[in-house]
Amino acid sequence: MLLKLLSCGLLLSATLLPITPLQAAPLQLRITDQQGQPLADAVVELLDPANKAFRSVTAEVAQQDLTFRPFVSAVQVGTPVDFPNQDKTRHHVYSFSPAKVFELKLYAGKPEAPVLFDTPGIVALGCNIHDYMQAYVYVGQSPFLAVTDEQGIAKFAELPAADYQLKLWHPWQDQDVTAQSVKVPLTETEFKIAVTRQEKPSRPKKGFGNNY
Repeated sequence: MLLKLLSCGLLLSATLLPITPLQAAPLQLRITDQQGQPLADAVVELLDPANKAFRSVTAEVAQQDLTFRPFVSAVQVGTPVDFPNQDKTRHHVYSFSPAKVFELKLYAGKPEAPVLFDTPGIVALGCNIHDYMQAYVYVGQSPFLAVTDEQGIAKFAELPAADYQLKLWHPWQDQDVTAQSVKVPLTETEFKIAVTRQEKPSRPKKGFGNNY
């Protein structure tokens, strides 16, 4: 009888043990072009439909050496972004993109307030003073966003195991990339985007008639 009670007690204890969810783990993806070459400045968004929590981060797009840095940024919708001017000349930053229309008129230093990116989409940035200056802000719905480095690597420090929608974007892509369902941990960690490569905007060389 005692043995039976002990057995029941052990069984009851086992059934009451809390279920520990799979812990978040780092993830690294490699993005290439159609020739298999590493693709920098590609945005990777992993959207978990069951979890759209906002993750507060600090973001900025600087003007340095008469260019926007970084060329491509990725932020979650609801993120404020600073636009510090680190050049000696003044800039006039603007966007007419449907996801965010704004204007920071001719200024030096740091604007008084950041710009709130409150609608998902692609925001193309320009400067009214320097026409060649161009950059992009990808505004996603997920807190799990990354931009690839020069080796085409996108890194996620902590990514919970779950079912996600994998979204890819690049400013030079030939066409929209279809989102696909993936399960993390991933068995496939390399993905391709067909692009027509271009030169990133850079400061013009000084010369006759050039006031930069």
